Amino acid sequence: MEPLLTALIVVILILTLIFSRAAPALVFTSAMAACVMVGSIELQTALDKATNQGLITLILLILVSIGLERLPWLIDLAQSTVNRSLPRTLFNLSGMTMLFSAFVNNTAVVATLSGALRKNPYHAPSQILLPVSYAAILGGTLTLIGTSTNLIVSSFLEDVTGEGIAFFAFLPVALPAALAGLIAVLVMHRVLPAVDQPDIQINEFLIEMVVDENSQLIGNTIAENGLRDLGDLFLVELVRAGRLLTPVTPDERLAAGDRLIFSGDVSRVGMLERFHGLRSFAIDEGLLGANLTEVIMLPGSTILGRTIKECYFRSRFDAAVVGLRRDGERLSGRLGDIALRAGDSLMLAVGSDFLKRGNLSRNFLIIDNDVVSHRLPLKKSLPISLGLVAAITGSVLGWFPLVNGLMFLLLFMLALDLFSVAELRRRFPFEIWVIVASALAVAQAVIDSGLMALMMDQLSPSIASVSPFMMLLCIYVLTLVLTELMTNNAAAALMFPLSYALATSAGLAPMAFVMAVALGGSASFLTPFGYTTNLMVQNLGGYTRSDYLRFGWLVSLAFSSVVMFLLPRVFPLQ
Repeated sequence: MEPLLTALIVVILILTLIFSRAAPALVFTSAMAACVMVGSIELQTALDKATNQGLITLILLILVSIGLERLPWLIDLAQSTVNRSLPRTLFNLSGMTMLFSAFVNNTAVVATLSGALRKNPYHAPSQILLPVSYAAILGGTLTLIGTSTNLIVSSFLEDVTGEGIAFFAFLPVALPAALAGLIAVLVMHRVLPAVDQPDIQINEFLIEMVVDENSQLIGNTIAENGLRDLGDLFLVELVRAGRLLTPVTPDERLAAGDRLIFSGDVSRVGMLERFHGLRSFAIDEGLLGANLTEVIMLPGSTILGRTIKECYFRSRFDAAVVGLRRDGERLSGRLGDIALRAGDSLMLAVGSDFLKRGNLSRNFLIIDNDVVSHRLPLKKSLPISLGLVAAITGSVLGWFPLVNGLMFLLLFMLALDLFSVAELRRRFPFEIWVIVASALAVAQAVIDSGLMALMMDQLSPSIASVSPFMMLLCIYVLTLVLTELMTNNAAAALMFPLSYALATSAGLAPMAFVMAVALGGSASFLTPFGYTTNLMVQNLGGYTRSDYLRFGWLVSLAFSSVVMFLLPRVFPLQ
């Protein structure tokens, strides 16, 4: 009975990840809990997965990236490589991004570059940002720490064999494949749209009304006047005697001359003119533009799937949403009723406490470089860079495990006061930790319940008739497809147990199959959803979903062809 129940849990897990918008952390945790409840795995065994050394390495790497993303070298090099020649700019930027992404988490690399490159004086953001995202993905495949996918697969391998993947084990296959992908990026750059992202035009997002001296609204609160929530319009700011109040509280009393700033469907200005003593007023861009900030919703944000109303956005972040872009298009109307998704671009009217909130970096990528600056001074940048080199060198030479080097690097960053313990706690990647730990537990449940053995017994006749290379190809393609349908990390977590069991059941060396899952899980070049960096640049560059397919098909084909050619040669199947 246990194998059948476990199979049902796994099927529901996969279908939920593909067809629902439920948070992957919740889905994997529920699957793990269900496996414990049906007796497929002991609770203590499931809890032990949370301390897997590969998983701890991944967590430490993400925390260390908080400091690494503030190093000035990347932005300085990027700004110096942008010139009037688009092909030369893309070649320089892509090569530099690939190199950095091999040693610094590639999501952090793209987050650091996005704001600066968007404001370059020569080329439209749409011509640069997606190639940079793809270059970061390609570079991340080169080493163990370049992408979370590699570390997750290493965590699974360590859980099964007691030993993870070596730091540069990916390089013989990933480097030629990444170079092939880079060539494809340079060849296909002409298909990208040249969409200039204009400076913020406040009238596209906001309506301003002024309270006349004889208005019946004077002396009453915002709530009493019925101005708090008008369906398609929301009151986000109030200007009084040259002072900007935002967000506006429901109990704020109106005075003559108050200027009320509404967001939402700006075509509904007639709705406001029905209020006694309210008339339209020209917006003072000098005053209001200074407090408009653009952010991108990050995967793993605590408010994904919830509407702006439901998550109490104003009080949580001291900011009001005045505009929202999704899939390259601006959404209007009832903004408060729109459920937020990863990759959404939000235009915020921020209050004085916005930058003091401790939950910003966990939920948003802040695009406005004038609002937030992470650059470290040289006296801190140099020792941190040397510390990273020391951690990697010591690990590669076998002097100490990578987890030890990253732990001491993190402590060194804390000693240099790069960030506080409070910020470290806020940035802790709880979702990734839960996903990987739960996935490890589910994989163990599949084995302990006998489901994996039963599946392999049923597949044995078919396995015998299929060539080893075709099995390897099927594992790679299936991983790639799942990556585009869900996320790279979820796809890798689901595919590793199947690939490893398939290889061992067929009497094949499993390493090529392990690498196929890692590299296939990173090969997200066809949709914005499979990889975090693709989501991050979607609205910044004004890309539609079809842009990813038009630009990425050759990149995916070139990368995958080289991977499949080299895998069985570098990692023999028998």
